[in-house]
Amino acid sequence: MQQISPAQFNDWLTTATTHGQPLVLDVRETWECELASIAPAGCEVQIMPMQSVPNRLVELNKNRPIACLCHHGSRSMQVASFLENHGFQNIVNISGGINAWSNQVDASIPVY
Repeated sequence: MQQISPAQFNDWLTTATTHGQPLVLDVRETWECELASIAPAGCEVQIMPMQSVPNRLVELNKNRPIACLCHHGSRSMQVASFLENHGFQNIVNISGGINAWSNQVDASIPVY
């Protein structure tokens, strides 16, 4: 699976858009998303806590470009790998998670 930094997200988004509307799959817990979240223009954001992904897999389109996001990148990497193992084609992991996003892209996003 491809790893992208938050600083590389816009480049990925430009490429991914040619394959349909990209999705940021935020796999953090709901309370974490309430503390800090992103809403990049040009893509949808869906909150799906890591533990719920196997039961909610049918909600995701296997051909849609998906960028997985969590707090520091570990959970999202596990989910991205899980999705690839289930036939998803266009998956990337946002390395460093929302913590790195705050440091590299938007300092107004709270660090927790």
